[in-house]
Amino acid sequence: MSETDLSPVEGETTQQLDEDDRLKPEFVRAVTDAVEAGDADAAHALVEPLHPADIADLFELIPQEDRASLAKAIPDLLDGDVFAEMNDYVREDLIDALEPHEVADIASELDTDDAVAIIEDMEPEDQREVLRALDPDDRAAIEEALSYPEESAGRLMQRELIAVPEHWTVGDAIDYLRGHEELTTDFWEIFVVDPGHKPVGTCQLSWVLRTPTGVAIGDVMKREQTLIPVDMDQEEVALRFQKYALISAAVVDGVGRLVGMITVDDIVHIIQQEAGEDVLRLSGAGDGDINEPIRLTVGTRLTWLVVNLGTAILAASVVGLFQGEIARFALLAVLMPIVSGMGGNAGTQTLAVVVRAIATNQLTDSNTRWMILRELRIAAANGASLGVLIGLGTFIAFANRDLSIVIAMAMVINNLIAGLSGVVIPVTLDRFRIDPAVSSAVFVTMMTDVMGFFSFLGLATLWGLGA
Repeated sequence: MSETDLSPVEGETTQQLDEDDRLKPEFVRAVTDAVEAGDADAAHALVEPLHPADIADLFELIPQEDRASLAKAIPDLLDGDVFAEMNDYVREDLIDALEPHEVADIASELDTDDAVAIIEDMEPEDQREVLRALDPDDRAAIEEALSYPEESAGRLMQRELIAVPEHWTVGDAIDYLRGHEELTTDFWEIFVVDPGHKPVGTCQLSWVLRTPTGVAIGDVMKREQTLIPVDMDQEEVALRFQKYALISAAVVDGVGRLVGMITVDDIVHIIQQEAGEDVLRLSGAGDGDINEPIRLTVGTRLTWLVVNLGTAILAASVVGLFQGEIARFALLAVLMPIVSGMGGNAGTQTLAVVVRAIATNQLTDSNTRWMILRELRIAAANGASLGVLIGLGTFIAFANRDLSIVIAMAMVINNLIAGLSGVVIPVTLDRFRIDPAVSSAVFVTMMTDVMGFFSFLGLATLWGLGA
């Protein structure tokens, strides 16, 4: 598509063009061609109608070597909203290409939580330079946020909120909101605090607008509220928002003082991020971000592949114990992968359910025993069904009754092992503060492989199939 094809035709608005053509392959190619040709004006004209979130996506879609050139072509469009929506790895590349005062200008436009997201991954020296370039108030707020643990409520919260004393009237609150232009404009509720700045309730804007001005805030506020400790993990914060259907929530420090708030738009991002991380960690694929540097991706994947290699050697050593029986009865070598493979699939099913239950706090100390018994019952039913099927199939194929009985029994045993390990392994890792999404899969696979081979070949030996 040519540049003229992408410009608005007579009677067509820029908004219509934005909705119809933004980020299509033809559009991305047109932007890339303009950048590579050094035509900054053409690139700027193409990008200018886009929403900040679409500009952020555009940087992810164009080749890495063209991102710096595009940034130079549209400096006035690269505001804080664009950087806040940008992929972490892409943002880091662009931040590295900017001067500290330019990063400070961008950070100063953002809410504290978004500014922290930009600054927290910078090198310490670059981080200090950016902080020095900020206004004192902004610098103090960001430094305080950086003092909290990563992925905690303190990093996630924003300091820009509305808090009023309980003795004010609704009219006082409205006058306060109208008379202070520096107050944040993005909020859904007003926090009510006591003289020690501890939250005692909340008052929705709809209540303020519909209540006579002479009524005290304390008479219309809701005293029941969900308070978020400043050091709470962001995944637990997301669970509270989901459980109690929150729009925003107050964040309090160690003594209960109001220090910030978290809003649902941040939680949507956290839920998406945490869910994606758990799925990818179960496979040992790391972050799974296509913009992640190859060096980091190789390192993450190779680590778990090496661990898998070790468990595969362990499983092979179990097979080696029965090489005499296998040599005398070759059908054992044909059928044994079926037992281990089916056990591995059953273990993965259980593991996925348990890891999700742990992540959402559905599985706790109080119901772990019930969960183990539940999965064992499921495993026994599945194992018996699969055992009958594989037993009949083996008898039809090889007309060997003893072999059919052995493989059916091994299938039941390995399914029970799969169900048990699929619960016990992630629960045990979680008790030791090890993320079960990262480490469980390799150990469950090891158990089902080792026990699958051992149960099948061991039963075959006891049954005398190789005699």
